[in-house]
This record gives sequence, C-alpha cells and structure tokens, in this order.
Amino acid sequence: MRRILIVGAGHSGLQLALGLQDRGYDVTVMTERTPEEIRAGRVSSTQMMFPSQLALEAAQGLDLWDDQVPKLAYTGFTIPGPDGVPFVDWLGDMGGSESVDQRVKMSTWLELFARRGGHLVLHPVSVGDIDWYSRHYDLVVVAAGKGELVAMFDRDHERSVHTVPQRHLAVSYVHGVTPRPEVGRQAVHLNVIPGLGELYYLPGLTLSGPCEIILVEAIPGGPFDRFTGIRDPQEHWASTLELVRTHAPWDYERTRAAELTDALGVLSGAFTPVVRRPVAELPSGGLALGIADVVVANDPITGQGANSAARAAAVYLAAIVEHGDKPFDGDWMRDTFERFWAYARHSVKFTTALLAPPPEHVVRLLAAGNEYREVADRMARAIDTPADFENFLYEPDRTDAYLREVAARA
Repeated sequence: MRRILIVGAGHSGLQLALGLQDRGYDVTVMTERTPEEIRAGRVSSTQMMFPSQLALEAAQGLDLWDDQVPKLAYTGFTIPGPDGVPFVDWLGDMGGSESVDQRVKMSTWLELFARRGGHLVLHPVSVGDIDWYSRHYDLVVVAAGKGELVAMFDRDHERSVHTVPQRHLAVSYVHGVTPRPEVGRQAVHLNVIPGLGELYYLPGLTLSGPCEIILVEAIPGGPFDRFTGIRDPQEHWASTLELVRTHAPWDYERTRAAELTDALGVLSGAFTPVVRRPVAELPSGGLALGIADVVVANDPITGQGANSAARAAAVYLAAIVEHGDKPFDGDWMRDTFERFWAYARHSVKFTTALLAPPPEHVVRLLAAGNEYREVADRMARAIDTPADFENFLYEPDRTDAYLREVAARA
C-alpha cells in the first residue's frame, strides 16, 4: 500500500486525502489544529463554490450541507457612473453556487478523515520536517498555502504577473442582511466602484446558520483601504457599513441593521497573487509537490480560490491513481501540475483582468448585460468555466463580434 503524506488540512488537502482514502491508500494528514480549534477560530476566506466544482465534491460524497446552505442561482453585477447612479446593473444565471464557512467545512472533513481510519498528526511542520518525511513516504503533498512551507516553492516569474498585493481585503460575516427582493437569498452580488475597489455580498452558511459574507476589495491607498490596524471587530464592521452607505447606497438599507455572526467573523489583510513552481527540492534530495494555493494563489475578486483547490485535488487524485506503483519523481510531479495548470491558467488570466481597470470594450460588454439577458447569463456562467472568457472578453474584436451576434438574435 502506497504511503502518502499531505501537509495541511485546507480544502485541497482534505479533498485529496479523502479521495485517496476511498481508494485504499495509506494517507497521513499533518495539521496544526484540531477540528475543535478550527471551529473556534477566525474565519479564513470567502469561499464560493461553483457548479462544476460542487459536482466534484458531490462525487466524493462531501456535499454534507446541501440541505442547509443558501443556493446561489444568480450573480449580480453593479457599476455606478460618475453621478453615483448605476449604469451597469444586471443578474446572470450562474447555474447554482454555494458558500460554506471553512470553519464548518474543514473541521467536518477532518473529523470524517479521522473517523474513516486516516492517520492524523497534530503538529506544526517545518521545512526540516518535510525533508525527513520525504524519505519515509512515497509522496509528500504540501497543501499549506501560508507560512514557511510556501517558501520552499520558487516563484514562477513567467506565469506570475504581480509583485505586490493588488487589493487590501476585509471580510465580515453577518446576520440580518435583508435579501434583494428580486432574488431573495439566491444571488451573490458584486459592486464595482471605479478607482476605489469592490464590495461583494455573498450569502453563505456559518457556524450559527445562514449568513451574509461581505468582502471589501480595496485598491491600496484609496478610500476603501481603511482596515489596517483595526483590531476591534465592531470597528471593522462599522467601517465596512460606512463604505456601503457611502459608495453602494442601493445596498445600505438592507444592510444597516446587520450584526456580526461572532467576534471572529472578521478578517483583513493582503497578499500578492502568484504562481509558483510545483516541486520543492529538499536538502536530502527528496521532493515535495505543492497543490492549489501553494502553487497558484489568486486574489479572491473572482472567487476562483476554493474552486481551484477542488479542481487541483481532483486532478492530483486522478494522476496518483493512474500512476500505479511507479515512483513519484520530479517529472511526474511537474506533469501533474501542468494538468492542473491547463485549468488554472484561465482562472489566473480572468482574475488578472478583473484586477485591472476595464478597457472600453469590456465596459461595453458589461453594459450589454443590462439589455441582453444572454450576455449576463454567459458572463455569469463563465465564472465557473473561465476558459470561455477567451471567446468574448479579452480581445476587442471578439467582444464586438459576440455582441453583434447577440444583437442579431434579439
């Protein structure tokens, strides 16, 4: 029986561990926190899962909150003009997405792994530990996307666009937001405030039940960038609410009475989007394979992070099983990552595009969503399958050709 070590108990690590466990592998997961500590900790993300990746979870029997989590059939998009009145304001059919607080999801998956007989080691892991473990396991997969271990994986300069954070982020989990009357709790909504940043509304499920997750994406140095140094959760939420009142007043009345779900339901910070090389060469000559945000870290503006994690876990699982009893050497590791990169490169390109000021043809495309439901629906669905954006988003000629086709059908 092949022995595989997975370092990190996040989305990709646990999905991969549970998949390997189902197929008879001897799997060990190393993590610093117990399930109880995860539940009692701070929120860690805004995770939104799209239909294609929800199907991957369902195929493994990991869709454990299907009867509790709000179903997000639509995505909304609003951009105000200079006068503050929205000139882009539409809803597109995205096919059904959902968001489960990772405190809920990861603690439950970790308990499931242990209950099924998986080896769980609760211990901080250093680079030296990884070096030792690489000599005692057939494969070591690093799924811990922060801290010392990430530094083992070199930046891929050809595939990485940014060298500094493009947004400063602030998340609040709240109860008491009144749903938009046209969609109830069935839509995620993105407000893009030109030159300042973005305000996301995302219905989800947290420890205390259904909630609204509000994400501020602040352009560094601008008026949205006001959360550095805030430690008090209530001050954090008050700052978020003031941004909504000032810059997205159409959402203020439905938000003003909301309250934080818990004292640890806020998070702020920043990171640089990056692509890293997938293989870490260790001092003893051993190798470790990076997965998901260890090797592809996207800004959350496009919601690609959790979906990339799920896709990476599925790709790596298939590659491990197909490889049989052959050694997991460096060539196999790089080939496996390239299989994932065939998907992830489209997520990176889409995220990079949305972080930049939109060119004129993209503004016209977004505005066309007001008039043509077909345009709004296609943009919404392409968030799940970002390869489709190649056909109509990035190049003005392709955008114009697509809009002419839509107008001719109307």
